[in-house]
Amino acid sequence: MPRISVVIPVYNEEGTIEEIVRRVRKTGVPDEILIVDDGSTDSTAALVKKLEGPGVLALSHPRNLGKGAAVRTALGRASGDIILIQDADLEYDPADYPALLAPILDGRADVVYGSRFLGGPHRVLFFWHYAANRLFTLLTNVLYNINLTDMGSCYKAFRADVLRSIPLKADGFGFEPEVTAGVCKRHLRIYETPISYSGRTYAEGKKITWRDGWAYLWTLLRCRF
Repeated sequence: MPRISVVIPVYNEEGTIEEIVRRVRKTGVPDEILIVDDGSTDSTAALVKKLEGPGVLALSHPRNLGKGAAVRTALGRASGDIILIQDADLEYDPADYPALLAPILDGRADVVYGSRFLGGPHRVLFFWHYAANRLFTLLTNVLYNINLTDMGSCYKAFRADVLRSIPLKADGFGFEPEVTAGVCKRHLRIYETPISYSGRTYAEGKKITWRDGWAYLWTLLRCRF
């Protein structure tokens, strides 16, 4: 069986980091878990260090650099043949790992996206977030001639060799369009699978804002042209 590395970028998630690691471990899927504390200002950094042990590697940034930077840091240390990215905020459920990994494990895919728009159970929340996701997915499909349903999904699994072949530069949430552009330009085999989604409100700690939409737009255009 290929080795599987689960990468968890985390910033100010003291209320969720221990629970998400517990859920990831409970699946029995990962051979290693790499947690990157991205300059948290609450007690997250201390909790991450406490979680380190057999099969769990704790990494850190001295200041907040962004999700893309945290993923690159983890890639530099990951030893798995498959890289699965897991947010620390409990919006994405590790119980979906088998569906995410199956197309790679059976040789059909190089990359698998977990889609929030293919019929899985999801919490009903913000219309404008939904509209923005659909708009950026449509723009991606037009620019790169594909038919994704959820470009902005934070649940993505990759063959490690193909992920490392993509030059990643975006530090923040621009990682999502940047890695998607790299996958498309290399004509890699992409699959999507339905996932569940338990979105948060801003009062509950959601961090992405309208400003990140500009990063999405600029990154898609920069990588295409």
